Amino acid sequence: QVHLVESGGGLVQAGGSLRLSCAGSGSAFVGYKMAWFRQAPEKEREFVASINWNGGAASYADSVKGRFTISRDNVKNTLYLQMASLKPEDTAVYYCAAGQPSWIRSNEYTYWGQGTQVTVSS
Repeated sequence: QVHLVESGGGLVQAGGSLRLSCAGSGSAFVGYKMAWFRQAPEKEREFVASINWNGGAASYADSVKGRFTISRDNVKNTLYLQMASLKPEDTAVYYCAAGQPSWIRSNEYTYWGQGTQVTVSS
């Protein structure tokens, strides 16, 4: 069992930056692939970025590529999402997830956090 808690969300102006954190506790954090998803009002939850168990490989949605960076610290059991050049369309609740999905961009992650709100004003 892995318990995930996101933090770092907030209100930021367009063009600004935020860093989200996802603290994990419980079972072996290091063994899981991890990812960030987001869900805007009245929209489906969508993939943002994922990272493999040792941080050696990452994947990004086209909409955030070049602006967002996913990373993890397996000693601190923490996942990060550094967001830069934020746009109003990045406004959403951001969720971290852990698991062994058959496809890293799917929703097939076993463990999910409660989400943190990111609001980007124009």
